[in-house]
Amino acid sequence: MCLLDSVEEWSATHLICRTATHRAAFNPLRRRDQLEAICGLEYAAQAIAVHIAILLETERPPNEGYLVAVRDLVLQRNRLDDIDADLTVEVTRVVGEETNFIYTFCVCDDRQVLLTGRATILVTDRKRVL
Repeated sequence: MCLLDSVEEWSATHLICRTATHRAAFNPLRRRDQLEAICGLEYAAQAIAVHIAILLETERPPNEGYLVAVRDLVLQRNRLDDIDADLTVEVTRVVGEETNFIYTFCVCDDRQVLLTGRATILVTDRKRVL
């Protein structure tokens, strides 16, 4: 399942993606014909995975990665599917040591922040990540 449409910008600590999949009827996260705002966490997790993959592109990619903790999650809406604009998913690496990463994330449209938080990621089967 890939929910992100494009990577707009990235650096060693930052990545911005865009997507319109929140409006798609075929979105696999939809339930009862709507997409709850908590699903924005999956969008953020995918952006984090893309960022880690970009950072590791010259090395053997990790076998598995786990979202092990979410902190400070703030949802500003109940739903995402009723937003007409594309979503921007922005992630920032705060810590990235060996196999452990902490990212902050923000999902927004062109007018408002929809959800924010912090995620801890564990990448397994790696001798050295960064």
